[in-house]
Amino acid sequence: MNQTITAKSTCVTDLTTAQIKELLQFLGEPVYRAKQLQEWLYQKLASSFDEMTNLPRSFREKLAEKANLHSLAVAHEVYDPDGTVKTLFTLADGKTIESALMPYPGSEGHARYTVCASTQVGCPVRCAFCATGQQGFERNLTPGEIIDQVLYYARRLRPTEDSVSNVVFMGMGEPMANYDNLWQAIEMLNAPEGFGLGARHMTISTSGIIPMIERLSKEKLQVGLAISLHAPDDSLRDQLVPINKKYPLKELIQAVRDYFTATGRRPSFEYTLFEGINDSLPQARALVHLVQGMNCHVNLIPANSTPDSRFRPPTPEAALAFENELKRLHLNYTVRVRRGLQINAGCGQLRSRLLDNRR
Repeated sequence: MNQTITAKSTCVTDLTTAQIKELLQFLGEPVYRAKQLQEWLYQKLASSFDEMTNLPRSFREKLAEKANLHSLAVAHEVYDPDGTVKTLFTLADGKTIESALMPYPGSEGHARYTVCASTQVGCPVRCAFCATGQQGFERNLTPGEIIDQVLYYARRLRPTEDSVSNVVFMGMGEPMANYDNLWQAIEMLNAPEGFGLGARHMTISTSGIIPMIERLSKEKLQVGLAISLHAPDDSLRDQLVPINKKYPLKELIQAVRDYFTATGRRPSFEYTLFEGINDSLPQARALVHLVQGMNCHVNLIPANSTPDSRFRPPTPEAALAFENELKRLHLNYTVRVRRGLQINAGCGQLRSRLLDNRR
């Protein structure tokens, strides 16, 4: 018997379909109830076993005794006038992570909602500009802890008949450093018996772990790839994204080109603009040269302003000049709409405030 199944701390969202069936056998229940249980959890978005009214009470009681339905508890939540919701969650071991729900204009009067989910507690990459990176790394999230961030916001949206349209793994942590747990979560979020979200509506962001990019290129699910670039040359990127010293730009860009060749899926590059650091016209030209000839898309992201940080947003004039230079050189780009400006919704900022208060 799988130790995961026999432990009292079993969380249903941590289990694959095969493991759920194993749990049912352990409880002396027919395996067909796996479909009923998953329907309540992932489609009807039940928040407790008691809501599963077509399951026998005796079965629900056994489930409640043996397993938890979800793995997160809300510790704090903030709201921005633009509709962004930022949530700080407490995990079973007392550690905390944060996630965000961001609305974007949609069709027929309904907004599209993107969940920005975390994959680790803290982050091992330690990017100089990232609040999460300055917190250090504590542990990987389990598949269920990743899934439950999405389900939490899906339940929030249900009364308005809205739904989660996209999931980006761009929150706390380096997703590729927790690949196995992340991929199990993605498979369940995609599966018809799971959450049923199309693979193309999910994107993995990475600072550039080349072996995992190569592994992703061999996966069957058409999940998107985004590279946290932020600098057009090794000298600056070594300072901003320290993992660049292990996986320098020449090797990273070649790995991304190989990814496109293998999958046909267009990668994207995230380039956060910081005043006086990476927002000059020569750096815009260097960025174009770096990705020249690649079928890709660049997301320009004016930095969120944070107190006591040297990483400040560019002036409007500098941002516009950088953008115009990309346009002049025919680079495919989008200026990302900044969300959560009034609630410091950048990655790790809410958790940083909590940790500072505890200190």
